[in-house]
Amino acid sequence: MIARSTASNAPCRIAPTREGAVRRQAPSAKAPDVAQSFRIVAFVIAPPTASPDGLQERFNRRQILGLASIVGLAATGIACSNRPPATSPSTTSEAASGPQATPSPTSVIPPAPPPSGAVADLLCRDAWGARPPKPGGRPHTITRMTLHHTGAVLGDNRKAPSRLRQHQRLHQDENGWIDIAYHVSVDRNGNIYELRTTDLAGDTATNYDPVGHFLVLCEGDFDQEQVTEAQLNGAALAFAWATQKFRVSSDTLGAHQDFAATACPGTNLYSHVSSGDLKRRIDDLLAAGSVDLRNACGPDATATVADIEAGRR
Repeated sequence: MIARSTASNAPCRIAPTREGAVRRQAPSAKAPDVAQSFRIVAFVIAPPTASPDGLQERFNRRQILGLASIVGLAATGIACSNRPPATSPSTTSEAASGPQATPSPTSVIPPAPPPSGAVADLLCRDAWGARPPKPGGRPHTITRMTLHHTGAVLGDNRKAPSRLRQHQRLHQDENGWIDIAYHVSVDRNGNIYELRTTDLAGDTATNYDPVGHFLVLCEGDFDQEQVTEAQLNGAALAFAWATQKFRVSSDTLGAHQDFAATACPGTNLYSHVSSGDLKRRIDDLLAAGSVDLRNACGPDATATVADIEAGRR
């Protein structure tokens, strides 16, 4: 707060006494007329007298007014010289209110959490009984996404884990590749399996180079089988996860037959790529929030694969 001014530090004014002496007077509510004060002082010091010579009378009045102004200024200087030094409003405020409390920091409102997205288990290699990979392989950076099928009728989904073991034996033992050719597999019920590490490029028996491709395998032959909603949604989850992890666009989605002379991934599955349906599913998942494939390993993942093979999942 700012303290009110006291009489000792108020502006000075001049007022005449009855004896003609000049004294100090506190300010009134209305500012004084300075010229009128000078005339009053002049009148007290030397009242005008009649003179036959009007010029002389006007001259005397000018002398008197000049003297009054000198006297007024001198009195003002004397009175104001005794005034205590002015105190700034900020100093007065600090003195009146004491030490100022440190203001508390403005509370920061944390940003709203992102909308929850989709989460699915990625069944580890050990859970479905994969062999260790062979040494070698081609390191790569993923820049696009490609869909495949196995070209072998699956039928009963309970056979899905054993089919993966068959594919890996074929690829390693007969084709001479380091591992199963793809990065992720999806069965008819939408279960998602970890295959080859994404750090290494896949392999193919056709005439295209899969370096830079994230390869998703849908188990089955989709020239002879219909793809299920669960399998489509599982594939969309895997691709949506890849777009976030590897910073690739869903516009890069394609199918094996887009790059090589092959019928893969079969007419019934390829129709969901060519029509844009699979891309729309991917984009819908991304719009809903983050997509996470959680590594499911250990006894719980092994039990999940046992449930798949028993037809319970």
